[in-house]
Amino acid sequence: METYVSETKTIYASSESIFNKLSDLSNLEKVKHMIPQDKISDLYFDRDSCSFSVSPVGKVGIRIEEREEFKTIKFGADQSPLPFNLWIQLVEAGPTDTKMRITLKADIPFLLKPMVGGKLKDGVNKIADALSRLPY
Repeated sequence: METYVSETKTIYASSESIFNKLSDLSNLEKVKHMIPQDKISDLYFDRDSCSFSVSPVGKVGIRIEEREEFKTIKFGADQSPLPFNLWIQLVEAGPTDTKMRITLKADIPFLLKPMVGGKLKDGVNKIADALSRLPY
């Protein structure tokens, strides 16, 4: 498995409020307008899972596998061309100062690594950046 770690982002909110928002995927309804419709379609979500179509990859589904209150949210692939796991890690530095980092582990075939490795690293950083800008 290949590991991709985002830059550490600072969010000016408590880890509790960030965790409460991100650990319930139905909150995506509030930010659905921020998702680029030309890249992602057929978005479906509930409290524990999310699925969407990405061109040219196809349908992708993720599910929350574990929640550690105010610290970690662990996701796994529910439906994906490549097996992966993703973690959102939160560390509260102060009452309204939380550090966030995303880690992605993906089982990428050897021949695909040169083509998708950089895109996955970039994607993890874009997700972290987008999550850091949400209203908490």
